[in-house]
Amino acid sequence: MDIPKDAPLIYVSFSAEINPSTTENLINVMVNCANAKVQNVYLLLATLGGNVVSGFNLYNVLKGMPFEITTHNVGSVNSIGNVIFLAGTKRYATANATFMFHGVGFETTPGLRLEEKFLREKLNSITSDHIRIADTISKHTNLSKRQITKFFREAQTKDANFAVGTGIIHEIREVQIPKGCPIVSLVFKR
Repeated sequence: MDIPKDAPLIYVSFSAEINPSTTENLINVMVNCANAKVQNVYLLLATLGGNVVSGFNLYNVLKGMPFEITTHNVGSVNSIGNVIFLAGTKRYATANATFMFHGVGFETTPGLRLEEKFLREKLNSITSDHIRIADTISKHTNLSKRQITKFFREAQTKDANFAVGTGIIHEIREVQIPKGCPIVSLVFKR
């Protein structure tokens, strides 16, 4: 994909689950933007969430990029997607956007035998993920770790008004892509 050299602004649209494949594709676009010396990337984001490891990978890479990142919730940002969203130095949401918070879980396979050691490992992993997600969210917002942990237990969905009031976003605004501005859209098979 061609990224215009020295572009002052590029829009990137990402609407997908967070997993190793989608994460690496978005990182690839961001690396191409960095190599093209793009000054600002405006990330249009909608995600149901997904893999915590991939989510933190993406968050950390976005935070390290040599350009300013603006994130804009264009639908729903759920679960680990909230951490990724908070990588933006400027953050917006459309009026009808939502943010969903819930606890971390894990999938099991049929016939899996659950023993104490395995369950303790999984519980420790879940607790650790809750702590680092809550730490990251509280670092970028006005929400306390206690509030965030409560959202995890209750699977809370919050609207754009809540998001602006708690510092998740800076402003409620509709998407307005300037005429002629380059747009990259990531498309994944479902």
